[in-house]
Amino acid sequence: MTIGNGNGSGNGAGSMTKAELVEEVSRVSDLTKKHSEVIVDTVFKSIIDALHRGEKIELRGFGSFRLRKREPRKGRNPKTGDKVDVPPKKVPYFKPGKELKDLINREPEADGAPTTGETPPDAMAV
Repeated sequence: MTIGNGNGSGNGAGSMTKAELVEEVSRVSDLTKKHSEVIVDTVFKSIIDALHRGEKIELRGFGSFRLRKREPRKGRNPKTGDKVDVPPKKVPYFKPGKELKDLINREPEADGAPTTGETPPDAMAV
């Protein structure tokens, strides 16, 4: 599956929007954009809900999402320089899997095999 970066340059400098992701899901799956949007929204909501419950999400071959706890700390107001208390908080963290890292870092192959941004259908089986 090819997922573009939103600017057509193929160099990774751009970003892919949710609308572009929905478009890509629709294109490769022969589903309507509306059905594709429901799928994308459901995946995102499921990940967010699981993180909210404190669960870790593991997608084999892709990576894992988890929460990291930030301890309270002293900070500074950049405008006034005054010290401020920064409360504790949880932040989402994504750790890419080995297969994803390998797919991103592999060299393009001369025999017409998939290159950067393209994944063989069986390589990302979840």
